[in-house]
Amino acid sequence: MDWKDQAAALAAAATPPGSRWREPIATTPRHVFVPRWWAKTRDGWDLRVGDADRDRWLAAAYRDWTLVTSIGGLHADHAEPGTRPKGSPTSSSTLPGLVAQMFRHASIGDRCTVLDVGTGSGYGTAVLCARLGDAQVTAIDVDPYLNEAAAERLEEAGYRPRIITADATGPLDWEGDRIAATVAVGPAIPASWLAALKVGGRLVTTITDTSLVLTADKQQDGGAAGMVQFDRAGFMRTRTSADYPPRDWDLLNVALDGEGEHVVRGRYPVLDVVSTWDVSTMLEIIAPGIGHYYDNREDGTRVAIMTHSDGSWARAEERDDKVTVHQGGPRRLWDYLDEVRDYWIRHGDLPFRGAEAIITPEGVITLRRGRWIATIGPG
Repeated sequence: MDWKDQAAALAAAATPPGSRWREPIATTPRHVFVPRWWAKTRDGWDLRVGDADRDRWLAAAYRDWTLVTSIGGLHADHAEPGTRPKGSPTSSSTLPGLVAQMFRHASIGDRCTVLDVGTGSGYGTAVLCARLGDAQVTAIDVDPYLNEAAAERLEEAGYRPRIITADATGPLDWEGDRIAATVAVGPAIPASWLAALKVGGRLVTTITDTSLVLTADKQQDGGAAGMVQFDRAGFMRTRTSADYPPRDWDLLNVALDGEGEHVVRGRYPVLDVVSTWDVSTMLEIIAPGIGHYYDNREDGTRVAIMTHSDGSWARAEERDDKVTVHQGGPRRLWDYLDEVRDYWIRHGDLPFRGAEAIITPEGVITLRRGRWIATIGPG
């Protein structure tokens, strides 16, 4: 099957009928932007080389899923067969349905100038170019190689947008109507985004370690006003170098084995917090910066660990429906999680979806829904 037929099928799966993004997806050769990628297997990350199996290449490229292109700073373009990279994904080609979803939230009109935050593979930038034309599209990424490769592949697809190599959270050499991010920022919105947007312009982004999709329109005072959409998305967070800072393994090892200064019987079953998007989002709002580790052991024991850079940690172990919680350090992290679950049971919902969002010119976010108020960003 020709790639154009597969791209048309992808567009039909990734967008609703009548979407202005259906035709751009249907005419964008996604396989050009992912000639190599990393596939997750039981044994770790396996390298996939498109030219080695064209049918598999096209099947992967024109399926509505994310293709990881870089792990821990090692790009698939530079890897030898058999390489087993370690670390977290640091770049990808986002699933096209989510790309279209974020662009839809940005309310991009035909005359809008757009900053695509997170060039990545270049695929999302190509979709924007297919809709708007090169002159209205700028992409930014901190990684020089990502931008170099994306530029070459964009040109192969017939596009030459402007591409900036810089920290997207720092000063921006750009001014325009829309900022659409396929990376997560935070906790605050970069002040440079608000400075770069024209009054009435819109930004759409997710907040680091949450599933919040935030849209906001630039106001006369230099801030922005909008809302948290009734939607969910998760993206890699922005970074300032080839890889993310290393995890504090010393504290994690303490949490794995420590007796704890405070040991109690848990009130709720052990939870894989990261996989429970609404719970993890609410937890990040009220107690930002907690790291998580979860293990479902062969003997049936479920273990969840929480750590924070201030030295706080918690470990919950569930055996035979009995939960024991160990906590140490200056704060009781597991208590925050209990607070979130208490709120959900008491109110039947968590309050952030649909919340009004007010953003100061410095990027601090205030969320409000009914009587619930929360601030995201430095206070």
